Amino acid sequence: MRIAVFATCIADAVFPQAPQATVRLLERLGHDVFFPHGQACCGQMHINTGYLDAAVPVVRNHVKAFSPVLDGEWDAIVVPSGSCTGSIRHQQGMVARRIGDEALARRAEAVSAHTYELSELLVDVLGVTEVGAHFPHRVTYHPTCHSLRILRVGDRPLQLLRAVGGIDLVELPDAESCCGFGGTFAIKNAEISTAMLADKMTNVKSTGAEVVAAGDYSCLMHIGGGLSRIRSGVRAMHLAEILASTQDDPVNPHTDPVNPHTDPVNPHTATVTDEVS
Repeated sequence: MRIAVFATCIADAVFPQAPQATVRLLERLGHDVFFPHGQACCGQMHINTGYLDAAVPVVRNHVKAFSPVLDGEWDAIVVPSGSCTGSIRHQQGMVARRIGDEALARRAEAVSAHTYELSELLVDVLGVTEVGAHFPHRVTYHPTCHSLRILRVGDRPLQLLRAVGGIDLVELPDAESCCGFGGTFAIKNAEISTAMLADKMTNVKSTGAEVVAAGDYSCLMHIGGGLSRIRSGVRAMHLAEILASTQDDPVNPHTDPVNPHTDPVNPHTATVTDEVS
């Protein structure tokens, strides 16, 4: 398949290892991967904080950058984030209709129909759960709220993790409880957010895991930051990073730097495509 990657703005700016691992994984599975250069934010941050007018040009840019999928240039769009996929699928059309731009709304919905969160793409579209990964470490998995409740990805990420060679996958107590991030919720309601984070960290530590995994680096930033401050020794890693690890090219959570690759614009070897009008 020909697959375009939407890196997301937080990953592109702060955690490029997630889209880079996505590229390595998909290329290893034999797919052609592309990185549309005109991409930026999906608009989720604006929408969730009530800045709907400000979200319009952001949505318009996203739809413009990924519209080639409608002309058959790519077969699918993959996003290493449940929350951003949820926004693309459920919010962009609403934002466009609110200002009376039905053409933009329909185009946004058409693009969203080709857009998949990583575990959705692998399990539902590509039909794989065993991807040749090898990760001989104890891992626990946190299902993020948007992936769980908006996308309803269910156990797809766990299906993928269970098939990883050498992994010791440990169930996380109260896994479906929110970690307390919620975007600006963590800022506006800091005390509540911190209490929720404390509960999540206690549960992570109780598993004895070396790594806490999730499908969103926003939540991993929150959980990983807390675990780092208490010097827990637990590493926060994206699902894609674990699935990209192999016996020949392993990822070591104890020795590898947080950002092992240095080019956030062109993840690994993905083809960069110019902005298309």
